[in-house]
Amino acid sequence: MSQLNAITNIRNLFKHPEFRLGATHMSAVSPGLAAWGLMTGVAMVNSGMSVWEAIAMSLLVFAGSSQLAAIPLIAAGAPAWVILATSFCVNLRFVVFSAHMRPYMMHMPLFKRLFNGYLTADLSYVLFTKRFDKPASDEAGQRAQIAYFQGGTMLNWASWQTASLTGIALAHSIPTTWGLGFAGILALAGVASSLASSTLRRVSAVVAGAAAVAAFALPFKLNIVVAIAAAVALTMLMENMSATSPAAKDKGSK
Repeated sequence: MSQLNAITNIRNLFKHPEFRLGATHMSAVSPGLAAWGLMTGVAMVNSGMSVWEAIAMSLLVFAGSSQLAAIPLIAAGAPAWVILATSFCVNLRFVVFSAHMRPYMMHMPLFKRLFNGYLTADLSYVLFTKRFDKPASDEAGQRAQIAYFQGGTMLNWASWQTASLTGIALAHSIPTTWGLGFAGILALAGVASSLASSTLRRVSAVVAGAAAVAAFALPFKLNIVVAIAAAVALTMLMENMSATSPAAKDKGSK
């Protein structure tokens, strides 16, 4: 009976209009993400990873930015702690995403929350939070939000994995003149532009970029860690200064 209910719930999810809407919105950006996934698949094999290792990394990690950060470190024989620390820092933004998404997901069982966490990516988070600015308070609204979320994330996952696995299979056949690395940069630039919705976020992006360039000579791509640390430190300082400013105090006393 439980299996029958699960199948029914899945069918209802796919038929929900918000599921189709989420997939439609994601389809507008999925070609760029697919190009990024294709480039990541090629990069994994060309870095010296075996086909099976690359497939496992694509399916289990499913985080393009941290994969691209870890691949050259793995190829260079960097210590495991450097690889893990770099990947951890690159993916720190998902801690913020998770904290924001928590009210939307807490009505679901743990397994489903973990599954949705695995599916979450930058643009799926951006599209979802633009569509729903606050969690629904009723069951129908919650169902609609989850349907939209999974419509976008499932299409994103499918397009990424298809492109990544294609890149793995054709790694030695795809010419570097295709400029797939630049396509990945464009995809990341689009994500950054979508998220830079406040002065604080724009300042942190500029600081991170400047720090990454200034520390570019560091080995093992440690300039990425320096950039993230600099941006986080500055934004925390700016938030504390804003909270302790006279204007903020006057507003809080009213």
